[in-house]
Amino acid sequence: MVSGFAVFIVFLLALSGMIFVHELGHFIAARWAKIEVEEFGFGLPSYKIATLFKWQGTEFTIHALPLGGFIRPKGENDPNVPGGLASANPWKRLVVLAAGPLMNLLTAVVVFSMLIAFQGVPVPGPITIDSVSQNSPAAQADIQSGDVLLAINRQKVEEVNPAITIIRENLDTPVELLIEREGEQITVTATPLSSRSAQEGALGVGLSSATRPATIAESVSGGVVITGVQAATIVYLPIALIQGIIAPEDARLVGFKGIYDIFNFAVEEDVSSRQEVVSAENTGAPAPRPTNWTLNIIGVLSVSLGVFNLFPIPALDGGRILFTLPEILFRKRIPPKWENMVNGIAMLLLISLMLIVNVRDFIDPPQIPLP
Repeated sequence: MVSGFAVFIVFLLALSGMIFVHELGHFIAARWAKIEVEEFGFGLPSYKIATLFKWQGTEFTIHALPLGGFIRPKGENDPNVPGGLASANPWKRLVVLAAGPLMNLLTAVVVFSMLIAFQGVPVPGPITIDSVSQNSPAAQADIQSGDVLLAINRQKVEEVNPAITIIRENLDTPVELLIEREGEQITVTATPLSSRSAQEGALGVGLSSATRPATIAESVSGGVVITGVQAATIVYLPIALIQGIIAPEDARLVGFKGIYDIFNFAVEEDVSSRQEVVSAENTGAPAPRPTNWTLNIIGVLSVSLGVFNLFPIPALDGGRILFTLPEILFRKRIPPKWENMVNGIAMLLLISLMLIVNVRDFIDPPQIPLP
């Protein structure tokens, strides 16, 4: 059992890291564009605790709310300030605004590349049962961590997704599982339950496919592909909702409480899986593969943060980028006072939406689908 304090520290470091990387992207781009940055703050803009140091006109500070960071470019909203962001040409403003989300996407590529390097490249072969939840249908059927799943209802399975599909197609119906344990094949019967939540999983097992070591090129290219697929999925999400392909409850926004709950589950699973590995090594039993839920969630959230900030919503980076396009395309700038007014109203609406989302997290906690 992992303490709530330890989970909170992981949650705080991960979320702060993603926000910090985002702001670092803006900072690097601003320095490249020769736009002065008056302050780079560690933590959300709030009470300034201390100034760490000053470098080339930028004051590096620590603030009271230890979540992420922020930058304060000179003349951010005033085009009359020389050397400031608002007075820079539109191409430079576009680069500075886009750099934050792009840093988040680059972080996701690195994280997913690491995951592929850790886990290897899936190949057709036996599926390993990495974990079994307590009091689950799998536990009641005496399925054990480290078992190898060979077939379900006499259908040979060599990939995880088809195995999950078969399980979910047989909810509340006994399924026959052919497993291999210590070189011996045995058949067990378990009933995946529809009454179990998505987070619990119908059977309550964690599955992993056979793998081979990944090359550096495969790890990096795979990280790019996964990041691209995740990003495309997020972009397509509003269209899928309108078309009715995805139910609204399956595409909900989550706030800090919801993200914390997800991290709580991830850290618990990762720690538990590593304890099982140590226990198996001590007893000489086949060691299950440790999970990497926490790292995977950091990658997914990095993609979400990057893509969401590129949406053309006023007050977000994408909305501010939108205001640069008329100047780039038609050489006619939208009056800054209009832009500031629209962004200010949008920020109030976004804060209201965040409050609603965070309250809902307490009333209806998000679920994590498992097999």
